Formats: sequence, C-alpha cells, structure tokens
Amino acid sequence: MTQEGPQSNMPTNGPSAVASSIDALIRDIASMPVLQEQEQLMANENFDADLVVIGAGPGGYVAAIRAAQLGAKVVVVEKEFLGGTCLNWGCIPSKALIASVERLQHVKHADKLGVKVSGEATIDFDAMMARKDKIVQTQRGGVGMLFKKNGIKHVEGFASFVDAHNITVTKDGKKENISAKNFVLAMGSSVIHIPVPGLEGGREQNVWTSDDAVNAPFVPKRMAILGGGAVGCEFGYVFNGLGSDVTVIEMMPQLLPMMDSELGVELGKLLSRQGLKVRTGATIEKCERSGEAWKVTVKKGTDVEVIEVDVVLLGVGRKANTENMNLEKIGIQLHRRGVSLLDDTMKTHVPNIYAIGDVTGRIQLAHVASAEGIVAVTNAVTGSEKKMDYKAVPNCVYTSPEVSSVGLTQSEAEAKGYDVAIGKFNFRPLGKAMATTEQDGFVKVVCDKKYGEVLGVHMIGAHVTDMIHEGVVALKLEATLEYMVDCIHAHPTMSEAVLEAFEDAQGHAIHK
Repeated sequence: MTQEGPQSNMPTNGPSAVASSIDALIRDIASMPVLQEQEQLMANENFDADLVVIGAGPGGYVAAIRAAQLGAKVVVVEKEFLGGTCLNWGCIPSKALIASVERLQHVKHADKLGVKVSGEATIDFDAMMARKDKIVQTQRGGVGMLFKKNGIKHVEGFASFVDAHNITVTKDGKKENISAKNFVLAMGSSVIHIPVPGLEGGREQNVWTSDDAVNAPFVPKRMAILGGGAVGCEFGYVFNGLGSDVTVIEMMPQLLPMMDSELGVELGKLLSRQGLKVRTGATIEKCERSGEAWKVTVKKGTDVEVIEVDVVLLGVGRKANTENMNLEKIGIQLHRRGVSLLDDTMKTHVPNIYAIGDVTGRIQLAHVASAEGIVAVTNAVTGSEKKMDYKAVPNCVYTSPEVSSVGLTQSEAEAKGYDVAIGKFNFRPLGKAMATTEQDGFVKVVCDKKYGEVLGVHMIGAHVTDMIHEGVVALKLEATLEYMVDCIHAHPTMSEAVLEAFEDAQGHAIHK
C-alpha cells in the first residue's frame, strides 16, 4: 500500500529523512502560539493574588514585603492595626515607657558623674504616654508606607477560609471574597486571663494584662505582678521606676526561667536593689476583693504572705489567634499551642498554606516571626524548600540592666552531654563601664571543651541587647573559642567583656 498526498514522495530512511523530519518539527514549533505572557499572568488570572498574608504583625508585614520583592502580587488582611501586637501593645510601646523611666533614673543619679540638676526630677505621666502613642502611630504609618512602596494591597477585616484558596474578609458587616494561590497565617497571639481563685474582672476591676499596662490609665500605688519572665520584669521595672510599690511573683526558682539561671538570679538581685520585691518559687494562692483593692495571698513553700495591692498585673499567658477561621475545616491541623506545621519550611498540612510567628506556638518573639516569614514566602513564591534555622535565636529583656541570651544555657548543654568550658567576665573593671557608671552585670559563654565550639552566650548589663549579636554570628557560623579570642575588640567598650569571657573559657583572661 502506497502513501497518498504531498508526503508520499518523502524518503523513508537515511540522513535526508532525518533532516526533513527536523525541518518539519521546527516549522511546527514556530507555528505554535506564544504562551509566555499567559504563563506570567497565570496566578493573577486564576486568583486575586499570588499570596495573601493574614495578619500584619512583625511576621506578616515582613513576609508580605519580601514576597512583593520576589515579584508576587500580595494582599495583606489585618483585622485591626498594622504592626500587630509588637508595634501596638508590646515591643515598641513598652520600650518607649522603659526609656522614659531609664532617663529619669539617669537624671536622678547624674550627680555620680558630676552633673548637678536643680529641683526634683519627676515623670509627666501624660506626656510620657503621649510620646509612646506618637512613636506607635509613626511606626504604624511606616508599615503602611512600605506597603504602598511595594505595591501591597491592605484589606481591613477578619479573614475566614472557604477552602484552601479562598477566604471571606468581614468588616463592619460587609464581606469581601479574596482568592489566592498561597496563604501565610500570621495572626499572632493574644493575652489571656489565667485562672487565679477569686481574681475576677478586667481592666475596670484593676486586673491588668500587658495590653492594659502599656496603656495604663494611672500609676498604681501598689502592684502585684504574676510572672517573672520578660513581661513581668519589664513592667515591674517601669512601674517601680514610676513610684509604684511592686511585687513580682514567679513560680520558678529564679526570674527569667527560660534563660540561663545565673541571669535570672543576678537580675533578681539588681531589681531588688532598685526597690522591687521579688518572690521566686512562689505562687498566688488566691485573691480577695478588699474595697477598691485586692488582697493577694502569696505562697512560697509553707510560708504564706498576704499583700494588699491596687492592681494585679497578669504577666503570663497567651493563646494563638485561630478561632472562627475555619482552619480545621480546610485541613489545617491544630495543637494545644496553635497551628501545627509540617516541617521547618513553615508549611502546614495544607500544601499552599504556611504559618509563622506566635500562631504556631513555637518561639514567641517578633524577630523570629520576621525570619519565619521570609523563609515561608521564599518557599511559597519560588518553590524552594528552605528551612528555618532556630540554632541562633537571640532573646532579650529590656529592664535596666538589660538581659540577653543566645544558644544553649549551661544546664541545657550539660543535659545534651557536652563537656562544657565556661567563661565569665564582669563589666565592673572595664574602663568604659566605669566612665559611664554602668558596672553591673557580666558576660557568660558556654563552649564545647572538646572542639571549642561556641554553644551559648549570655549577658546581663547595660546595652547587652545590642551586644548579643556577636554571639548570634558565632553560633550561626559554628565559631570556636580559637576564632573568638582572635577577634580584636575596640577599647574602651563594653564589648571587651565578651572577649574576656571567651579568653576566660580558655583559661587566660587578661583582666581577671
């Protein structure tokens, strides 16, 4: 049987047959429609956005900006204020209050530096709070400006999922549907009232959370703070500095129980010297209303103490913001502390949905949320499988003196089986510390004795929240003692204590 039509005379084998076939293939490819433009716009044609970020805190807004920088079309849904808890009720406003109190203390003790101040130095409470509010509003506006600069759409309202690619945003009774290829859950967390027998009511009954304290309507004469972590210690420092009679109650043996024990012990001593009453290894057994005040029963072992206060501040207890979003309905798995992650790529059990920050119940720190956000959107937008690295996360407390830490504590390192070398150096003998009258505190380093690897760096003293990043880099790069002691540190600086601590771990600190 012979072929009919134009192809009937084509050779069926040999080099000319191959060449002819290739020419035909080239003609067919050339005649195909160009799909490049369709590929570029595919996500935008099928969805309203490439990526929707739910929550505009330090995790969410950073994630949104990085995604936009990577070329994604981004929408951010925020139910309240840009900046989230950190900017509006947490990190930023509390640091503004701390700065005012610290400046007051500098003025009160300026005579130590030969500076005489006429009259009495006092706090203008209303002016201090107004300054705090202005800082918050300026920062909030800055986030909005960055959104505009990067072409990010900001939608106000509460988001709930219809399915894995669609949400409904509700605001003042009005609803808007938004679809997206990928989502990032960055809803953060909220303070909760932990149960204390007899302690009922909220702000109106002078039972405050950290949200209330940062917007305090007045300075109480007497205050009990439940919790000696970062929140309790920072607000204890603030209100003590403003003139309150403050008692901090912590159930663990020392303040800052999540950090190296020596830091918490030292902070307890220094805060007590400033006038705070610190009760560690203690709990609030019950509270009773006494007129306009509260009678707080504090139990420590077999000892019982009853103190009367005007305000009880609950400095512990937060919950992930996951309610009423239909997360489990679409396949998101939840655990006791929040959203469950598939792995450190920040992906949930729904492939196109990621989760970051407090809502995951992992490390509740603003800078961790930001780092997780960058990892999540890099993976979502580029299709990579980058994983979050939690080895070198700095933890900071902004009392005066400050406290900072990164890596393993001494007890954690020993529990992991390391034979540790410990180095420690006090700020007291440093020339810079003497010159500025900031001599309290020390630097402590934890290293592996066998290989010299830096395992942890822990500090308490002036400016240590700015100094801890030397430790962060050391851990990230797996530096050893040999490297660290070879790093020249400027003189005179507070950072010389870090060098001396590393030298001490090798057994030859110069000034010890």
